[in-house]
Amino acid sequence: MTNILGEHFTLTSFGESHGKCVGVIVNGCPAGLPLKESEIQKELDKRKPGTSILVTQRKESDTVEIMSGVFEGYTTGAPICMIVQNKDADSSTYEKFKNIPRPGHSDYTGKKRFGGYNDWRGGGIFSARTTVSLVMAGAIAKKLLSTMLNIDIFAYTLEIGGIRAKIKSYEYAKKHRYKNLIRCPDHISSKKMEEKIKQVRSEGDS
Repeated sequence: MTNILGEHFTLTSFGESHGKCVGVIVNGCPAGLPLKESEIQKELDKRKPGTSILVTQRKESDTVEIMSGVFEGYTTGAPICMIVQNKDADSSTYEKFKNIPRPGHSDYTGKKRFGGYNDWRGGGIFSARTTVSLVMAGAIAKKLLSTMLNIDIFAYTLEIGGIRAKIKSYEYAKKHRYKNLIRCPDHISSKKMEEKIKQVRSEGDS
């Protein structure tokens, strides 16, 4: 298994859910791209935990630190290393899963793949926490696409639990996608999606 994605523009993710930090090393970004931590932070804030009752209640600031590859506000052409510190990790709640894998998670496959040496706390490297690395690298990729090719990328929620939104147009979706907790441009469908999430949560279904 590898933690490297891409060919010309590559990212290498590192860190575990309950380790000291999670991070990413980006290779292939050309020199001279204007880049600030605030631009990366803007994207990270969109996935920050504890922001609503519908997502994980773990409290993390997810503050990015650019460690290398950027000098005086511009990329240098060298590998760009970025990290986010882990500060709110309670590993005690995962003790019971050390030898009893959770269904629908990677506990069992992780243990088998690494012969029992894997970090099982919070799912370790297989945790959703490590998507932080993808977001940080993605922020740079998005800026490259926008700056060099005038390509705009955005996302919204289309369907949850069989409830599908009715999207009026590209422009409407882009304008209204952040006006509710679900991040769905369809206000009526978003309410139904929210109730569905609350329902399965109350049933203990992750």
